[in-house]
Amino acid sequence: MKLILASQSHRRRELATSAGWDITITPPPECAEASAPPLQPGETVQAFVTRLAHAKAEAVSKQLPPSEARAILACDTVGEIGGVIFGKPTDTHDARRMIEALSGKKHQVLTGVSIWFPEPTERIKANTSPRQYHVKEGCAISEVFMELLPKKEIDDYLATNDWHGKAGACGFQDGRLPLRLITGSIDAVVGLPVKFIEQLVVEHLGSR
Repeated sequence: MKLILASQSHRRRELATSAGWDITITPPPECAEASAPPLQPGETVQAFVTRLAHAKAEAVSKQLPPSEARAILACDTVGEIGGVIFGKPTDTHDARRMIEALSGKKHQVLTGVSIWFPEPTERIKANTSPRQYHVKEGCAISEVFMELLPKKEIDDYLATNDWHGKAGACGFQDGRLPLRLITGSIDAVVGLPVKFIEQLVVEHLGSR
């Protein structure tokens, strides 16, 4: 499967490569996610995180030539507990707030997926018209439990800076926090739900 991965995450790249996908990395501009409106009244967390992934894929599509034939894959991951969304922490204080809120509790990890499949080139005038896409999207949901952390363990973890750039300030794959997967998949928690993405691809191929 040939894809343009709209991400600069090393973890997503490693998962995509391990899945056997032929990927090219084209990160979206930082403003793609930063400028996206926050959760709207009546909008579910699933719809919100999928919208963020959509914004990333859309931003990358605008950087590509009309002749580009590979599909664009973008993902976005957030944590959620009690209706409160946890994205990437802005600083150490924000990371502490997140870890303390998750400590000793079960929470959801949601990864929105947006795949943009380009229409065949014969349907557009080469290099003159914007490329048209068929978009498949969805959200993979997992549940994770974090053991209760004493203050010193939280302090020690924050001092490592491993919380940087991670939804909910914690990385399941790092093994630095006592996290246990309850439902879902580890790759979805890390940020690239491989089987879920492959199912979306199968659904797209079946609808052609």
